[in-house]
Amino acid sequence: MSALFKIDKLYGGYHKLSILENLSLEINKGDFLGIIGPNGSGKTTLLRLMSRVLPLSSGEVYLEGKNICQLDLKEFCQKVAFVQQDLAINFPFTVWEIVLMGRIPHLKRMQFETKKDYLVAQNSLIMTDAFCLKDKSIDELSSGERQRAIIAKALAQEPVLLFLDEPTSHLDIRHQIQILDLLRKLNKKNNLTIVMVLHDLNLAGEYCNRIVLLNEGKIFKQGSPKEVLTYQNIEDVYKTVVVVKDNPISSKPYIILVPGE
Repeated sequence: MSALFKIDKLYGGYHKLSILENLSLEINKGDFLGIIGPNGSGKTTLLRLMSRVLPLSSGEVYLEGKNICQLDLKEFCQKVAFVQQDLAINFPFTVWEIVLMGRIPHLKRMQFETKKDYLVAQNSLIMTDAFCLKDKSIDELSSGERQRAIIAKALAQEPVLLFLDEPTSHLDIRHQIQILDLLRKLNKKNNLTIVMVLHDLNLAGEYCNRIVLLNEGKIFKQGSPKEVLTYQNIEDVYKTVVVVKDNPISSKPYIILVPGE
């Protein structure tokens, strides 16, 4: 099976500082891939390089066999959406206006939205259970509501690949599960390929079918949750003593912290 997204010998970072070195990775259609690792390991940098927010220092990145650096940005944004962490919106747009912005890659210059664009935006709001919020200002929403609205905007792009940077940060337990249940439903029912950065190892193990563990800008381990989330791997990378058990409900790996003396 050919990869939907392929990274080959990637180097990149900020200015002259290289964060990621010689990193290669394949993402297959239908993957729900979690990227984990300690602070400073390069998780967010990797997403920004894959989504063209940052330029590559060297290496190649391919989407459906095409080099992303040679793709027109508009064409790239028709296929790839990126939900950034703490996205700043400095004007009180309504949720409906924000979700319609996701249609911009599909519009010609100076073209107004069509009936199809309105329908796609409406369906995106329905899929994220945010249609009831469409007339509210974005700055009136709770953290969970705001996250659903931003994901609806990304879905309105009709991407084949969705990147998310810590989509559950600043959310309480209820809203964390709500967002991740939504993403799992989109992954399974819509065959949407999802790549997300997570700090919570238990959430990554519960929802992702594949996990990439980064350490110091390199891939330390990748594979299924059971292959990656072992106590040996976690202790080697995070320098923290843990116990790993099977979740009694899902049989997925569950990490228990061992407090220091």
